[in-house]
Amino acid sequence: MTKKMTEGSPAKLIVMFTIPLLIGNIFQQLYSMVDTLIVGRTLGVDALAAVGCTGSINFLILGFAMGVSTGLAIITAQRFGAKDEEGVRRSVAAGAWISLGVTVVLTAVSVPLARQILELMNTPMEIIDGAYDYIIVIFWGIIACMLFNFLSNIIRALGDSRTPLLFLVIACILNIVLDFGLILGAGMGVAGAAWATIISQMVSGLLCLWYIKKKLPILHLSKDDWKVSGWDMKQHFKISMPMGFQMSIIAIGAVVLQFVLNGLGSAAVAAFSAAQRIDQIAGQPMNSFGTTMATYAAQNYGAGEIGRIKKGVLQCCLISVGFSIAVGLVNVFAGYQMAGFFVGDGERAVQSMAQTYLQINGAMYFVLALLYIFRFTLQGLGKGFMPTVAGVMELIMRTFAAVFLTAAVGFAGACWASPLAWVGACIPLAVAYFLTMRRLSAGLNKRENGRMSQEAESEAA
Repeated sequence: MTKKMTEGSPAKLIVMFTIPLLIGNIFQQLYSMVDTLIVGRTLGVDALAAVGCTGSINFLILGFAMGVSTGLAIITAQRFGAKDEEGVRRSVAAGAWISLGVTVVLTAVSVPLARQILELMNTPMEIIDGAYDYIIVIFWGIIACMLFNFLSNIIRALGDSRTPLLFLVIACILNIVLDFGLILGAGMGVAGAAWATIISQMVSGLLCLWYIKKKLPILHLSKDDWKVSGWDMKQHFKISMPMGFQMSIIAIGAVVLQFVLNGLGSAAVAAFSAAQRIDQIAGQPMNSFGTTMATYAAQNYGAGEIGRIKKGVLQCCLISVGFSIAVGLVNVFAGYQMAGFFVGDGERAVQSMAQTYLQINGAMYFVLALLYIFRFTLQGLGKGFMPTVAGVMELIMRTFAAVFLTAAVGFAGACWASPLAWVGACIPLAVAYFLTMRRLSAGLNKRENGRMSQEAESEAA
């Protein structure tokens, strides 16, 4: 079911779109959280560290894929807002071709280099074999990640955030069942956790494909739709590639941080891994509101509703910052107990380190809320340059924390990497947003004044 975000109360539209998206994002994070929980409680701390130390590599490769798929759907949303159904179909076809190409390239690069990357990252010898067993399966399954993310983003571009949620719930339940079956029943260890994730993602992607075929005739492509013009491909590359590279640039900082963490030992890696899983869930309200603004801004930009974009951003900032403060307080006061779910109450040193991470990050969530809104709004407007610059700022700040703060104060320095990255990225994004909206408003006023002058001249004649 499609939904136009160009009419009605912005706050209500944003909240109603965000709720299914938030639940869906939480379920998507449960893929990795369930893996971490089951691995940590059944296979031990070293196995937990083995899975956890692959997170930054995972983010580097799959983050690029997810950034590209998000960018491809931006143009689809803009054309849907402009009521250009033929343009919507051409956009989907262009996105499908680009997604296929990205999948082939990423798989061809990541699979043969997986072991070398782990070695370059100074992965501890006691966990490197387990880390390789996990990440190699994930890399072979890039096609499943790309299929689901591309199709679910296309469905959301048409204003439907509920259907991808349903498929994510199904996939998450399947993932839990497969985790127990493959890790414990089949004795596959950490590789079983990876296979459970890939199979679940493929099922959710195929469900999206089935839904499009049955319920969304606007996306039924003819033979002519697949003959995408060079202009269409250029427009999609122009937005999707910077978004993909932006995610990878951010991920490079995470790789540097992981390299430094690996030097602190497997206990520090396990603590950081457990805290990150909690942090990723906690950050989903902010992420979901930001993602909503990409679709909201894109549709209203396509419809020429600049005033609605500004109003929606203001209202979304107030709502998202409120959520960020509430969630941050939970992390600050309950971080120690939550970490115990992953490592068991006997690992007190690991729990204490995880608590430090959650307290530092939770206190800065309000910055993350604003960052997401400004970043995704600019992307929805088709402005990819400044979000990429912000990604570079994240890389610089995260690397600074990893190299210098960790050397100075140890594990706590590594915990400051993300908050510093958020501050470094949020400042240029905020400036770019306000300048962009001023420019768009000025252009709209100029066109409106020109139209009124023409009407006055016609009446005088």
